[in-house]
Amino acid sequence: MSSTSADKPRVALYEDPKYTRVAMLLHWAVALLMLGNVAIGQTIALLPDATLEKIDVRFWIDLHKSVGITVLGLAILRILWRVTHRPPELSHVFASWERAAAHLAHWLLYVLIFAMPLSGWAHDSAWVAASTHPLVLFGVVPFPRMGFLMAMSDASKDYWHEVLGNVHTYCAYALYALLALHIGGALKHQWIDRHPVIGRMLP
Repeated sequence: MSSTSADKPRVALYEDPKYTRVAMLLHWAVALLMLGNVAIGQTIALLPDATLEKIDVRFWIDLHKSVGITVLGLAILRILWRVTHRPPELSHVFASWERAAAHLAHWLLYVLIFAMPLSGWAHDSAWVAASTHPLVLFGVVPFPRMGFLMAMSDASKDYWHEVLGNVHTYCAYALYALLALHIGGALKHQWIDRHPVIGRMLP
């Protein structure tokens, strides 16, 4: 007896609505710049002193600061775009707890996207030598520091410079964890559950 189409298992096919091209551009620009900046920061922190003496450390530190401020500017644009352009809903093939977890992870990532550059900017502003080392983005655009931190006494600056540096570091660790969950979840849905979620953020 020949099988009919009714006998064959059905596969639910769907295409999730995509984000706008501007949202895609901001998403990938922020993601790549943050990952690159983390790599620069961690490399500088882990290199031995003998190696640091052989390279232009100031160039890499200034580049790290410039990229961080750029990320902050792009993050502001991303929030403004999200507020004025409603993002596509996540497909209802996902359980309600999965959608809730995805939304929570996204908002925590937004918090860290702002916390990382802001804490770094504050950390740099509390640097005792900040007044004699102007902050110039990519060696071209002068950028102000946080005046209330620069106005502190040297002793207070030393204290807050260390505290804010620790905050910046902890934010980086939190970012690693959230990115691992975010990327792992996307790959799991894409390859194991066969739900094409990655295509939502690809042109």
